[in-house]
Amino acid sequence: MVNIKPLEDRIVVKAVEAEQTTASGLVIPDTAKEKPQEGEVVAVGPGRFNEDGDERVPMDIKVGDKVIYSKYGGTEVKYGGQELLILSARDVLAIVER
Repeated sequence: MVNIKPLEDRIVVKAVEAEQTTASGLVIPDTAKEKPQEGEVVAVGPGRFNEDGDERVPMDIKVGDKVIYSKYGGTEVKYGGQELLILSARDVLAIVER
């Protein structure tokens, strides 16, 4: 479990590891791998306040969701030996349903 509590409409995502081999079996070096855009949500903030500032807008994302997010969105952090990404809920493009 992660002991990070994001603020407002931010979420903490653990990125999914990129494929290390191609379909034909070639190994892809770290320098050629693309930055991942898919991950699992490990923490969710309480939501941002509405324009009047009197109540919170509920979050569409919950812990455990698999999400696809903007390629260059968020801030990468290393916490407890894990590489995590803190990003705004607006940077999430889709929830993956399987």
